[in-house]
Amino acid sequence: MGTTMNDVVLKVTDRIIERSAGTRGRYLDKIKAAQDAGVKRAHLSCGNQAHAYAAMEQDKDRLVAENAPNIGIVTAYNDMLSAHQPFKDYPDQIKAAAREAGGTAQVAGGVPAMCDGVTQGQIGMELSLFSRDVIALAAGVALSHNTFDSALYLGVCDKIVPGLVIAAATFGHIPGLFVPAGPMTSGLPNDEKSKVRQQFASGEIGRDQLMAAEMASYHGPGTCTFYGTANSNQMLMEFMGLHLPGASFVTPGTPLRDALTKEAARRALAITAQGNDYRPVSEVLDEKAFVNGIIGLMATGGSTNLVLHLPAMARAAGVLLDIEDFNDLSSVTPLMAKVYPNGLADVNHFHAAGGLAYMIGDLLDQGILHDEVRTMAGDGLSIYSSEPKLTDGVLTWGTGPTESQNDKILRPASDPFQSSGGLRELKGNMGRAVMKVSAVAPEHRVIEAKARVFHTQDAVKDAFKAGEFTEDTVIVVRFQGPKSNGMPELHGLTPALSVLQGRGLKVALVTDGRMSGASGKVPAAIHLSPEAADGGAIACVQDGDLLRVNAETGSLEVLSEGFDIRTPVSPDLSSNEEGLGRELFTAFRQHCGPSSEGGALIV
Repeated sequence: MGTTMNDVVLKVTDRIIERSAGTRGRYLDKIKAAQDAGVKRAHLSCGNQAHAYAAMEQDKDRLVAENAPNIGIVTAYNDMLSAHQPFKDYPDQIKAAAREAGGTAQVAGGVPAMCDGVTQGQIGMELSLFSRDVIALAAGVALSHNTFDSALYLGVCDKIVPGLVIAAATFGHIPGLFVPAGPMTSGLPNDEKSKVRQQFASGEIGRDQLMAAEMASYHGPGTCTFYGTANSNQMLMEFMGLHLPGASFVTPGTPLRDALTKEAARRALAITAQGNDYRPVSEVLDEKAFVNGIIGLMATGGSTNLVLHLPAMARAAGVLLDIEDFNDLSSVTPLMAKVYPNGLADVNHFHAAGGLAYMIGDLLDQGILHDEVRTMAGDGLSIYSSEPKLTDGVLTWGTGPTESQNDKILRPASDPFQSSGGLRELKGNMGRAVMKVSAVAPEHRVIEAKARVFHTQDAVKDAFKAGEFTEDTVIVVRFQGPKSNGMPELHGLTPALSVLQGRGLKVALVTDGRMSGASGKVPAAIHLSPEAADGGAIACVQDGDLLRVNAETGSLEVLSEGFDIRTPVSPDLSSNEEGLGRELFTAFRQHCGPSSEGGALIV
């Protein structure tokens, strides 16, 4: 007898299927039309093909052969960003592995990859969210040449993976594997880095000491080691079946990392329409896959940014997600991991303790994940409870860990750190928001205090430096949504808010903006929708209003009389419209959807 599935997981899945019936049906009809056209190169003219193969030298004859599958590589390589620098050598590895397997591979195109770590608190952060749409568009241009039977997507960080997933779903008639670069090796522990940031924010140390700590933390090729959006993306790709099993957290420049990259090429060739194991992205990215992804997010205490990205990714596949889905799945998903900022460990420690293979296997045993899904690696999510090993140069997968190697980092679903996941929906007369509660201590999850209203995070920092916060306060930062200024992260507020909380004050943040996956231990009701620029209720809040933020009951309320009849304020947002490329994104700000639906322009 198989494992009995959790009733709530089944209920939410059925709800998503029902809600998505029309959009999913139209999506699948579109994909079927593309599939029915057959191998695309067969329909190209001789001139079309000559242009496509002119620079391919030794691969030309094989490309002309219609039965030889061709991989399109879409890469986010650049050598400024540590997470994407390792991709430099991937295309050559992939091409060599493809030739050995009887196929070919071409770099179809590149996509931009900006780093929120570089742009935190800077004007460039206002382009960050919309870079996801640009990435999807750029990948679409790359694949529009229509000469590819399968695709490999090389990307890691915050907006890059969601943008590539949107493109992969749009070109869902071809298979697509995501190929990661892995995390950098452990440097200065993240909790020590955080302490240094707080010391700098409170004036205890100088910029030289801050710089030394930051450089010791972010020190080499690979993803940042804290469990923010980038590493949450990697988790997601395994829970949703788009990675090779165990690929997420293998460090760059190692023999196992190289072996996994080459195997991705071989697998991409094996699952095209020309073979006997055709696995188009459209069949992998279904309603169950997105439910599994949400559960993975909750079980690991992952980034709140994925609450913004997952609805956009799902819409590209015709699947409609709602905040209530995240909330309900969180209520029955045990928090099994404590990785910074939820704990002291980094992702390398998490991986060593048993990592994703252990989590997936245990959640499947508890009936909390859907096993009956298609993945790029094979049928059934249980494949992802296996572990890659390199023995005498040969890559194999064996049984993954069935016990945690460190219960301070990773615990079984039957004895978790918390009985429910890391996210809560908050709603009330201010609208709907989300809070990552897994990093917030229980004594900080309920606050009732007067509001201080700001329109920029710099204004909050100035008030902090001026010593204006002397009592319990709910800090409201509005006009930070996608229509206002592109919804930049407000992670720059974390040190100041942490200092205030450390002084014994009760503080909370309420915003229509977003925080990163490293949002920390201060309660933050984020992604508030409708946003201020859409006339949302947050635009009616005034200094001194009594606010209640209750993450235990999921309540977000203004308690002051007369709030419901106020006229929303409409400040001049023209200063957000020009400089450092912001003028190029005017159409995005004017026409994007609400953050509750992903804040996207193109889906």
